[in-house]
Amino acid sequence: MDQPTVLALRALKLGDLLVAVPALRGLRRGFPEHRIILACAGWLRPLVELTGVVDELLPTPRGLDIPLDIPADSVDVAVNFHGNGVDSRSRLEAVRPRHRIGHAAPGWDGPTWRDDIHERERWVRLLNAHGLPGDPLNLRLPAPVADVPQGVAVVHVGAAHASRHWPAERFARVVEELIGSGHRVLLTGDQRERERAEQVAAQVTGPQPEVVAGRLSLVEFFAVIAHAAVVVSADTGAAHLASAFGRPSVVIFGPASPVNWGPPPGPHRVLTDAAVRRGDAFATDPDPALLAVGVADVVTAIHELLGEN
Repeated sequence: MDQPTVLALRALKLGDLLVAVPALRGLRRGFPEHRIILACAGWLRPLVELTGVVDELLPTPRGLDIPLDIPADSVDVAVNFHGNGVDSRSRLEAVRPRHRIGHAAPGWDGPTWRDDIHERERWVRLLNAHGLPGDPLNLRLPAPVADVPQGVAVVHVGAAHASRHWPAERFARVVEELIGSGHRVLLTGDQRERERAEQVAAQVTGPQPEVVAGRLSLVEFFAVIAHAAVVVSADTGAAHLASAFGRPSVVIFGPASPVNWGPPPGPHRVLTDAAVRRGDAFATDPDPALLAVGVADVVTAIHELLGEN
């Protein structure tokens, strides 16, 4: 008899997948005899492998724009960890699973969608409502093996949208403070963010940070953060990685709320000003909640985390 199959959909980005790790682990516990397939971006394979609970990755090269590449009637359980919109539901419905796990919607039984909860809690709550286990704090990942610098201060200068771009000159001042405190500083980001990292470095007076943005493989990037002394970042994948690896982090929030996307309890500091938050994730300029955070705020948070005077 063929092994029964669970198909979970989460066709989003790095941080989105990281906050779904507790739910994926709950799914594994709830379906120990099933083959678990995760439909997500293929480039996230190294992260999927670190979770240790997924049997197969089904690439979604264009998100939800095209049907899932899996035969109809081959899935026993379809799980919507992507959202609760028509697009995600219809992609899973097209697979014709024998059972559906999702939020309440036409043709779907489940809990009512809530906007006022954390993403980690959202997907575990979904499983719990369907009688499955899950702990929203079960998010830690093992450090990957890679030959990378350890004990460095990671300053991640990039973010997918300009609404989360803390000013380059402020990052430069933080870098100067870190170097002045004896830290080796790495500026990280992907290839698209290398120019921004170079802009930060160009504004640093005195000893220079190392610009590794666009020069690390995904596994190397993970390993650098897993062994970092501290991570400074806007609310983006790097910050979620720091949470997953339990590394001290200072996270600057802009359009998104820490209520929904903030780090778990631990060596983390959240900096933002909710009173001025505009909340437009796709804006072409930084959110006021992000701009309200000053250099001194970040430096103070770093020193408090690390016990430095």
